[in-house]
Amino acid sequence: MFTWQRAVIKVGSSLIAPDSISCSATYLLAIAQFITASRDAGKEVLVVSSGSVAAGRNSVKVKHLPSIAEKQAMAAIGQTRMMANWQRFFDFPCAQVLLTADDLRDRTRYVNIASTIRELLAHQALPIINENDTVATDELKVGDNDNLAAYTALVAQADTLIICSDVDGLYSADPRVNPQATLIPELAGVDQSIYQLAGGAGSNVGTGGMQTKLQAAEKCMQSGIQTLIVNGRKPAVFEALQQGRAMGTLFKPKQSCRRARQLWINHTLKEKGQVHIDQGAATALVSKGASLLPSGIVGCEGAFNVGDAVSIECNGVKVGKGLVLFSAAELALAKGRKTSELNQLLGYPSNGIVVHRDDMVVF
Repeated sequence: MFTWQRAVIKVGSSLIAPDSISCSATYLLAIAQFITASRDAGKEVLVVSSGSVAAGRNSVKVKHLPSIAEKQAMAAIGQTRMMANWQRFFDFPCAQVLLTADDLRDRTRYVNIASTIRELLAHQALPIINENDTVATDELKVGDNDNLAAYTALVAQADTLIICSDVDGLYSADPRVNPQATLIPELAGVDQSIYQLAGGAGSNVGTGGMQTKLQAAEKCMQSGIQTLIVNGRKPAVFEALQQGRAMGTLFKPKQSCRRARQLWINHTLKEKGQVHIDQGAATALVSKGASLLPSGIVGCEGAFNVGDAVSIECNGVKVGKGLVLFSAAELALAKGRKTSELNQLLGYPSNGIVVHRDDMVVF
């Protein structure tokens, strides 16, 4: 049984713009229906969508291989067309999120991206993520949306990545040249022998092939996120998914994404300070799985910034560890205060969460 609660769905250029020059609904209708049905069932969905360059190509016509600036112009024009193409399928808001690799490397921006995605999902919007091709240079680019989808799954703390492509999944050999090739339905890991099964890019529209899909699957599996490669051109794929069946290649991790993230926070991140809380806050964290709010904080130590790991302590006993959403200076002002007081106190809007429960390990 294929089960999930929060999924990132990656949709490639060959599905968005099958003619290479404009957005189309040809393959997107079944995907959109699946997204709507999943949301109606209480699940959360994010989309990583390719296609902005292809969508803008007919407005920036060149007779030669386009330069970087020309591609960026295509992306700038095509991005609005791509978003409009998605929005017409839904009666709920679609939210555009444009990222570069530099955004994902910077810890503060990474935390801000996570907070934005969290708020978009809480307000029932559909986040649609794409690489910011209008400004990204080679050294700042992720380079392909398969890997961008994996990074998105990580930052969004999704439990599932679904990569929609124009192939059925991973085969034992290249099915375009070997008629004896068979589809591999499930894998428990990605090693060099698996990479050797992957051929080159099969589309003249996008930048990713099976190699980048395997890279994305490997990244996700290491963080406990299951990955499914499916053929987005087949409506039956999405009908099966609604019934809990996976048609494609499923990469199953050995541990849950929650467990993997807890291990990462607990064992990998160095603590930059301590946050001291009262007994009421400790009880809320341990017994109720609550987020940490300023009202329960009695003090803090260290020179930490937004996104740093801190130890959470009560009466000298360590009760948790997490990623803080306030700097030490801000928290010194906010400690013991009610959330309603923070906007005036800090001088900017704040949701009042010091450490979100999704970014916390409780002992």
